[in-house]
Amino acid sequence: MSCPRRRSRSPGVPGTCSSSISPGTSPATTRRVSGCRCCSWTPARSAPPSSTSPSRTRTRSCTASSTRSSPPSSCSDATRVRVAVVPAAPSYPIERLTLENGLRVVLAPDRRAAVVGVAVYYDVGMRSEPEGRTGFAHLFEHLMFQGSANVEKMAHMRHVQSAGGTVNGSTRRDYTNYFEILPSNALELALFLEADRMRSPRITEENLANQISVVKEEIRVNVLNQPYGGFPWLSLPPVLFDTFPNAHNGYGDFADLDSATVADAAAFFDRYYAPGNAVLCLCGDLPVQPTAELAERYFGSIPARPTPPPPFAGEPDLTSERRKSTVDSLARAPAVAMGWRIPDPVGDLDSYLPYVVLAEILSEGDASRLEQRLVRRDRAALQQSAYLGLFGDPFDSRDPVTMTVQVTHPRQVAVDSVLKAVDEELDRLATEGLEDGELRRVNARMATQLLREADSVDGRTLQFAAYELVHGRAELLGEMPGRLAGVTADSVAAAAATLRPERRAVLELVAGGGK
Repeated sequence: MSCPRRRSRSPGVPGTCSSSISPGTSPATTRRVSGCRCCSWTPARSAPPSSTSPSRTRTRSCTASSTRSSPPSSCSDATRVRVAVVPAAPSYPIERLTLENGLRVVLAPDRRAAVVGVAVYYDVGMRSEPEGRTGFAHLFEHLMFQGSANVEKMAHMRHVQSAGGTVNGSTRRDYTNYFEILPSNALELALFLEADRMRSPRITEENLANQISVVKEEIRVNVLNQPYGGFPWLSLPPVLFDTFPNAHNGYGDFADLDSATVADAAAFFDRYYAPGNAVLCLCGDLPVQPTAELAERYFGSIPARPTPPPPFAGEPDLTSERRKSTVDSLARAPAVAMGWRIPDPVGDLDSYLPYVVLAEILSEGDASRLEQRLVRRDRAALQQSAYLGLFGDPFDSRDPVTMTVQVTHPRQVAVDSVLKAVDEELDRLATEGLEDGELRRVNARMATQLLREADSVDGRTLQFAAYELVHGRAELLGEMPGRLAGVTADSVAAAAATLRPERRAVLELVAGGGK
């Protein structure tokens, strides 16, 4: 269950084949990490049809999908030296079509390099799992790499790699994705492969048993035998949330995984892997009209099926602080995670964005509030981080979303002193507001990071698909730097004022490892 697009905040995320996060360290700030470890398997042989690409002839122009955020024009030379300028967002052309079977297709041409990205995002994730089948969304992600009607087991990856491309997949709270980045002359190959497994994956007793074993080994490696494994992304939700979709173990209990049947997998596929429950995003060196025709050719004949309603995610807010502790026998330093419910990122984006900025102000960079207070001044923390979403991506989940403050601290420092320092910094932000230049600096850094991520074909492919599936608007990718730049200092202070002790869940990790 890796984060393919943005920062991976939590060690031990399912599906990560090589994490950049060392045990016991703060979550990495690198936003794109590798996905499911199934991609390291050796593919078998199978021959797909010819994979010629559509013509490179340019087609009709597309409408711009973003607004621009421009720096002020009336600044003195002296002011320009010290003012952090928010870079202007580029205009990303987007066109859409919806096939008769309900599949939504997003086309984002960019002819600068002979590379294309193909991503299929299914509207099913950890929150869709029924009780008694925890971890099933991630397990099914693995099954989708076990062959399909016209592709042998593991051959999907071999064909993409033989064409000079990369392939991966991941499972998140609200979606499961599969994607390829390859030379543009292999576009048709990727469409054939994705359509074949959308139509008829090979769900067999042998494949299911094999992948149950693989997933269980993943859990052993990434969680059970890893310092801070699953902290806090697996262990904080049961403290903060009450309902099964939000609180359960999305990696899966071994008993639930062992009890999964082929009938379960077939029913899961029929319910959630319908064309109308997916988004196909095609980005890069592609002519729009011929590519749209290819999408229709390969995906249009897949039968339509009813799309399921979204899982019930209603969750009451906390009115008194909740606390829980857990012992990690492998951890060498204790840690604490605090989580708060924050506004709906889809239904109330304007109220949500100040929390995105607040997390950056609290923890990003040497000048951040918590870094200065906890690490440098008080020496009460070894590492600190603040982030939105269990996986550290503020824009890839639906309500309810968590804001987390995570601190690893020396053994001699009491948890309550860490909590007190965090509360004081939030109170100071709420009452005194932001310092001069603080908001400009943070906005410039966020915009630069967002634009850097979107500069590559793979980054745009995955982000367009996620924004389209979760928010219904791929255009938000281009608009987001400007939207964040419009967040005011007062709204950030107001957001800080809502993060009260009585509204939070606290998870204390007691270190049991050697000193």
